[in-house]
Amino acid sequence: MAAITVAGNVWKRNFKKHAHALWIAQPRYELDQQAHRRLRIKGTSLRLHLIGEQIIEMGRDFLFLTSTNPCILVFVACQWTLSHLSLNLHIQAFINGEGYLQVVSFVSSVETRPCLRRNWTPPCPSSHSSTTTMVLTTSHEDFKDPTNHIDVPSPTAPQPVCLDAAAVDLSFPFGKIDGLDRDDLRTTAYEIFFTACRSSPGFGGRTGGASFHALNGGEVHTPLSPGSSSPGSPGSPRSPRYGVGMAGMSKTKKALGLKMLKRTPSTRRSISCGSNPLSPSGHGYYNNQSSISPRASFSTLPHHGKIKRPMTSAEIMRQQMKVTEGSDNRLRKTLMRTLVGQTGRRADTIILPLELLRQLKPAEFNDANEYHTWQKRQLKILEAGLLDHPSIPLDKSNAFAMRLREIIRGSDIKPIETNKSSETMKTVCNCVVSLSWRSPNASPTNVCHWANGYPLNVHLYVPLLRSIFDSKDETCVLDEVDELLELMKKTWPTLGITRAIHNLCLTWVLFERYVLTGQTENDLLSASFTMLTEVANDAKKVNRDPVYVQMLSATLNSIKTWSENRLLDYHGSFTRKSLGLMKNILPLVFCATKILEEDVPYYRLTSIDDDEEASGSKGNKVDRYIRSSLKNAFVKMVENGYAINGSMMVQEVSGKLIELADETEELVIREMEMFSPVLKKWHPIAGGVAAVTLHACYGNMLRQFLTAHSVISKETVAVLQRADKLEKVLVNVVIEDSIECEDGGKAVVREMVTYEVDSTVLKFLRQWIQDSLKNAKDVVQKAKESETWNPKSKSEPYAQSAMELMKQTKDGVDSFFDIPIGVTEDLVREFANAVEQIVQDYTIFVASCGSKQSYVPSLPPLSRCGRGSKFIKLWRKASPACTAPPMNSEASSEEGNFARPSTSRGTQRLYIRLNTLHYICLQLNSIEKNLALSPKIVLSPRNRIGGSRRQHGGGSYFDQTRSALQSASQHVSEAAAYRLIFLDSNYLFYGSLYVGDVENSRITPALKIMKHNLTLLTAIVTDRAQPLALKEVMRASFDAYLTILLAGGSSRNFTRADFRLIEQDLKDLKRVFSKCGEGLIVEDAIDRETETAEGVVALMGQSTEQLVEEFTTLVCEASGVGMMSGGSGQKLPMPPTTGKWSSTDPNTILRILCHRNEGAANMFLKKAFQLPKRK
Repeated sequence: MAAITVAGNVWKRNFKKHAHALWIAQPRYELDQQAHRRLRIKGTSLRLHLIGEQIIEMGRDFLFLTSTNPCILVFVACQWTLSHLSLNLHIQAFINGEGYLQVVSFVSSVETRPCLRRNWTPPCPSSHSSTTTMVLTTSHEDFKDPTNHIDVPSPTAPQPVCLDAAAVDLSFPFGKIDGLDRDDLRTTAYEIFFTACRSSPGFGGRTGGASFHALNGGEVHTPLSPGSSSPGSPGSPRSPRYGVGMAGMSKTKKALGLKMLKRTPSTRRSISCGSNPLSPSGHGYYNNQSSISPRASFSTLPHHGKIKRPMTSAEIMRQQMKVTEGSDNRLRKTLMRTLVGQTGRRADTIILPLELLRQLKPAEFNDANEYHTWQKRQLKILEAGLLDHPSIPLDKSNAFAMRLREIIRGSDIKPIETNKSSETMKTVCNCVVSLSWRSPNASPTNVCHWANGYPLNVHLYVPLLRSIFDSKDETCVLDEVDELLELMKKTWPTLGITRAIHNLCLTWVLFERYVLTGQTENDLLSASFTMLTEVANDAKKVNRDPVYVQMLSATLNSIKTWSENRLLDYHGSFTRKSLGLMKNILPLVFCATKILEEDVPYYRLTSIDDDEEASGSKGNKVDRYIRSSLKNAFVKMVENGYAINGSMMVQEVSGKLIELADETEELVIREMEMFSPVLKKWHPIAGGVAAVTLHACYGNMLRQFLTAHSVISKETVAVLQRADKLEKVLVNVVIEDSIECEDGGKAVVREMVTYEVDSTVLKFLRQWIQDSLKNAKDVVQKAKESETWNPKSKSEPYAQSAMELMKQTKDGVDSFFDIPIGVTEDLVREFANAVEQIVQDYTIFVASCGSKQSYVPSLPPLSRCGRGSKFIKLWRKASPACTAPPMNSEASSEEGNFARPSTSRGTQRLYIRLNTLHYICLQLNSIEKNLALSPKIVLSPRNRIGGSRRQHGGGSYFDQTRSALQSASQHVSEAAAYRLIFLDSNYLFYGSLYVGDVENSRITPALKIMKHNLTLLTAIVTDRAQPLALKEVMRASFDAYLTILLAGGSSRNFTRADFRLIEQDLKDLKRVFSKCGEGLIVEDAIDRETETAEGVVALMGQSTEQLVEEFTTLVCEASGVGMMSGGSGQKLPMPPTTGKWSSTDPNTILRILCHRNEGAANMFLKKAFQLPKRK
């Protein structure tokens, strides 16, 4: 290939920290960060972004150009000077015929200089070469070309260059080694490889490589001829039967399905002729020791000498691993010095970084900085292998480990002394040896552990495997791969690599290279799948190393994740031309998933698989890919022209949805033509699933539209009609694709939520109903927060919130019949149900006023009376001077001063609640009549909700609400009655009636106040609510009267002589309710309520003996025992307190005995139940 060499003068400038950009005036390629960081032609200058050593990454990789210029060889040598340092830079690159820029060589060195070299011009290789000016720029300033005065803008912060966007989401599965970059690991890997293969031909001494590049009269001389070593042996020149530089058919490539490169012999020879392409010169220029002209070193024109032999495996590996000849020579020297007298020493017993530190001195490097960088790398390798990632767990308190880490930390500042007398170096040797030769059980071992801990060992082995790819075409594997892999096998003892780990790493390297080279070589993907089958066999073996299982899980997860990311968006990842790639990725994913699920313990499905069935079948996975990819395709389609926002008019939105339906039809047709035939192998109804997915996607857009525009209009009707047409197309696709299925695709069709116009209209109407009744709901909510239960006026004794609620409800009914569609009976039922919910909510609020139990006093404990009780004696002493108890005196005073009712404000508010409930009930009757008799109601085509009302005899719309109102009215009436009697009138009843004795505390004063209370009740409560309210007051009064007689406490006691007075009081109480109002309470109801009280009062007229006998009979019958005689000695059981007083209740009779002020009763209670005597 003819080449043009470009070189030129350098404009030198002092700078502070790092070089950020290199600017060359012929031609220009600029880094385009918006196009996946690829190089793009811009004008006539070249800018290579670099930070530190990141340009070396660029040197290893192919960078795609958007141009196919003729092949140009860019060859630059330059130098910058700092205040006390000089930076030498040599770049060699060319653009091949395929449009890729390949940086073949990049070498930099820093030298300490006593003075600045202000001017330095590399010799031009040809008089025809054009002069090029190079300017170094920093990120803080702009420089100008000193010749042409061209402004060179400061570049943005440089980014690492990656080969393809797909590499971004391909995660390296083996973690990260802190402090060591990719170049450090690659260089160390080569050192370990060379050491392990030192006994192979081409690796020992300097005969295999150091003199290979020596020049002698324009002819290249080598000490080894093609037949100087055994033909076909690893590291030797190729066997003559294949030709010079040729290899036979590789068994590895054949097994992996990879093609031979079929290079001509000159191809491999041309790489090795002249100067080594990995360094500026053989050894003279690099070490600044040779008198050979740099021009001769950098020239790529063919020499006049003849090629004597092809490259050996050692030279191939050095070239593939990008190791400079200087580094290679230092490594050879180290091994030569280390193995003096130990030629039979195993490679895995050599702690290579330690030996390099011991054997190499700073004088063997170009400058101190280079040596310091090299030394730090060796120490970091030891730190990673012995301290951070040891193969045998290390105790944090290990003294050797702590000391070694301390020394390594100190080496970051300045190099450590490595001469024989250095105490630091002796300590390092002692620590490293002690840590390397440890064993799990502290027993002696012959295995050295310094680089076989995970993941360091894998990080060192993977660079070796990467070297099998041709540096000229990184998608191709070298034909010499068999010999290279055989040589790599020699590193297994040192790195702790097994056949299973090798297979796993090789699988990863093949797959990684396929991804990083733009997924253009399907053979690499097929080779990855082939190796994955070997990994599957290894994973089945028993007694697997836990580290291997960890590696297996990480590697397969990385491959699976990357592949599934493409399959989950295969519309964006594959085109019609790349369908073959899709066919190859599918079995790869299934194989990796199968291994993970079957052979990796505690494997958890990734988020992609969360919704798949536990069986993890391939069909289910493909189902997920189809659904995800169609969703992504639909989203992109929407974003590219059919996005809808809230500022659009309804006409514009409806037009976009109609066009989107057209695009959706085209998308499903493209799916059926391109992708479904590929996916059908794994999923029987792939097209059907795609149709269902698109149906759901468009349905989501349709629902969003209908949610935002929930009013019947021309636009909504047009959208619904187009959606119905699209739905029919998609359903037909499902049916046609499911012909071969057992159920004919019914299961898939059932997933489709149809776009029913009728149901949509009904939904709109329901929403309208809710909106129309929103004001009524607001009234209820406001009432809960601020209702005071004060009547609006005497003529309208209801809560104001109830009146407003009914007004809003009637307005809703009127507007309901004004909607522009036919109102069916079903819709009327819907409206009535909505009204019911609001009214019932309000009813619950009205009834939340407490219960009657909160006003009834608790029953005092049972006790017996005694004639000599202190209370009775004190009462009798006071009775001559006072004719009535204090409470009765107060009542008499009130009677004389026109006694007023005792009804409190709280009780009056309960009356307003009761009125409100009755008011709502009346208004509902009116509303129901309007709904039922409206002439705008049409018959329903079918019963959507609960059947036709008219067909069922005209049933009520508000039956449930009426029932709730009745229950609430009953509850509020009870609460008001018990509050009136037990709280408001407590001082007249429970607080004073019959306290001390019966004769002086009769019921007459209480009845006069009661009459006033009842008069007030009838004045406040509406006519329809009065019967219920009076009935509950009567019931509460009798309940209070019996509570006084049976549970009045120690202040009350009765004799048989009090019976007549008590009986008369009961009749007077009954007479009050009989005469209250005219027919508000029927006589039968009064008789039923007084029947219980009369029976209890009748018991008070019986003798103590009769009471005891009757009590004993009832207790025995209740407990199931026979009659007990007085001398049996058997105790009667205590009857339970039921709270329901009755003449046949044992507990009622017992309480009469407890209040009977007679000796016989006292004796019986003491003997039968040991009740305490009142004090």
